[in-house]
Amino acid sequence: MEANTRRDTALGRKGQKPEAVLGKRALNRALLERQLLLRRADMSVPDALERLAGMQAQVPNPPYIGLWARLNGFRHEDLSELMRSRQAVRIALMRSTIHLVTARDCLAFRPVLQPFLERALTGSYGKRLAGLDIGKLAAAGRAIVEDQPMTFGELGKLLLEQFPGREPAALANTVRNIVPLVQIPPRGIWGSSGQAAHTSVEAWLGRPLDSVTEPDGMILRYLAAFGPATVKDMQVWSGLTRLNEAVDRLRPQLVAYEDADGNELLDVIDGPLPDPDIPAPVRFLSEFDNMLLSYADRTRIIADEHRSLVFTENGIIRATILVDGFVGGIWRIERHRKAATLTIESFGALSADNSAALLEEGSRLLDFAAADAVSRDIRFALPE
Repeated sequence: MEANTRRDTALGRKGQKPEAVLGKRALNRALLERQLLLRRADMSVPDALERLAGMQAQVPNPPYIGLWARLNGFRHEDLSELMRSRQAVRIALMRSTIHLVTARDCLAFRPVLQPFLERALTGSYGKRLAGLDIGKLAAAGRAIVEDQPMTFGELGKLLLEQFPGREPAALANTVRNIVPLVQIPPRGIWGSSGQAAHTSVEAWLGRPLDSVTEPDGMILRYLAAFGPATVKDMQVWSGLTRLNEAVDRLRPQLVAYEDADGNELLDVIDGPLPDPDIPAPVRFLSEFDNMLLSYADRTRIIADEHRSLVFTENGIIRATILVDGFVGGIWRIERHRKAATLTIESFGALSADNSAALLEEGSRLLDFAAADAVSRDIRFALPE
């Protein structure tokens, strides 16, 4: 199929014959196309963030690397200024993790995810919240951070004065899940450091959250950015459960496929499906890239045998390289005084062409990520 072929018929109800069976390479190329990784795009940063349905961002620098890998001419300041001007924010959203999204998506996504964020407190802090008036705590926390942005440590200490005998971290994190808190600059600004200070979305953006709480719109956004996908994939990406009812409402707007195992894959009608054999350039993905976290079955992007080399026991998702569209290794940049070394650890033998392409792309990565380094070096190694 050509990259932007439109399907003329949609699947109106579950059980109809799927349009086609899509193998791993077809799903891989669809993902790369939608994630702007088959070619760098001439696109504004806000448009890219919305095209990607946000970027996971609990660590400040990875979104910069992620956008550099996807956009022509991307500069650090393009994103930094977006956050300073409050056009983009960092906030707990999908999977209860910090994501970088546009202000518009922040206001739309957070009310949909609010029930999940509130349920997540039961597992994390259930016993420590027993007998606590959560509504009173949320109101107290909101008042504090709207008066003065606070780190969680500072917020927890002040809340302890009103709720003695409780654990400060549990108090602060409960407020974080009940009240939509954004991390304000300089957190998230390239080259800045320090703990994150928080205030409410409403105080920071000067606008209320959207009133729509149904997940339908988010499902369509997910499929546009990551589809075709199963209902289970949608749930893994968002953290939401019981999405079948919403999916059934949306079926007149969707088209269905199957994967090689017979699982139903749903997609937006105009979602691109490039030729599975279209060449995919080598790419450097940042830590915690959403492409590795947004599916129940991740084999369209990473082989099962490689997951333990990328996903660490302490929750770190390592930065990876894509070779022929799939995760083919990991990378890191190490700094020593004015020197920067990019180390590429491939999971298998690299062809001469792929090695040369990684050297060329790696040199550009060092120019972007270590611009102040006097000397720069690239080396290949086997995984540790």
